Amino acid sequence: MATPTADAGPIEARSRDPARAGRAAKPAPMRLAGAELLDSREILPGQWLQTYHAPEIVTGSRAGQFVHVRTGDYSGMVLRRPFSLNTIAVAAGTLTIHFRTIGRGTEWFTHLRPGERIEMLGPLGRPFEVDPRSRHLLLIAGGLGMAGVRALADEAIRDGRQVTLLFGGASARDVYPSSLLPDEVEYIVATDDGSVGHAGYVTDLVPDYEAWADQAFACGPLPMLKALARLAASRRTRMGVASLGRKRGGGKPITVGSAQARRKAFLQVSMEQNMGCAVGACLGCVVMSTSGTPQRVCREGPIFAAEEIDWEAGW
Repeated sequence: MATPTADAGPIEARSRDPARAGRAAKPAPMRLAGAELLDSREILPGQWLQTYHAPEIVTGSRAGQFVHVRTGDYSGMVLRRPFSLNTIAVAAGTLTIHFRTIGRGTEWFTHLRPGERIEMLGPLGRPFEVDPRSRHLLLIAGGLGMAGVRALADEAIRDGRQVTLLFGGASARDVYPSSLLPDEVEYIVATDDGSVGHAGYVTDLVPDYEAWADQAFACGPLPMLKALARLAASRRTRMGVASLGRKRGGGKPITVGSAQARRKAFLQVSMEQNMGCAVGACLGCVVMSTSGTPQRVCREGPIFAAEEIDWEAGW
């Protein structure tokens, strides 16, 4: 999603049956509520992890959604800032955001102190959709894209699924700390300069896990997502794998873009676009679908099946 997103407490009580867990409730309606800062720390150079107590926002939130946050400085920063829900702890009523300082707005957040309050609008957007039959989830994050998939790792582990997370960064100094991930997650790193892990792009690692994974979920730079979409499009032909789709000739056609259709897709992506209103009114965050219909990242997204997006449209 749009990211200028801190790790919450323990994972909620686990479900032994991923099929039952897959029958997720509809996303909660958005709310405007106050949030109290509990913790703020710089986890990487220029990247911050903040924990907020925001029970009204957390209730009903799901991985892949985001919040729209107002700064306290109204002198020149009128627009809210969008942040992925990096982690969600319903029992504690807390959420975390992970962001990079890239301007006055995000810089303002780094000066907040525990106990101070800000205004959040959320949860916004549509969440990731995990098929009830999926047991093995492959998460792929490029740089700050970790914020877009991090909460899904918690949800999947809680629901008894296995998770492998592939992470790509420019160098060792950009690698997300493994200490901030659940112990159950298999974490594999690639760096452009080879200073840690695989030398090269994170997309180089994906073919080794395609056969293992039932579904894949990604967030990161547009070139990375385009490369993953190409891999996903050719996966069935290259590997001869079965899809999670409906039986031939059975049932009604599935509407493109529906939750059901997205659960059937091998790859779902969290799109990052600049946002104005974040409620679908300004049309400032559109991407183009394969049908030629503009899709609002804040409303129809930020999560899409990779096959929904026209990757060459040049938005």
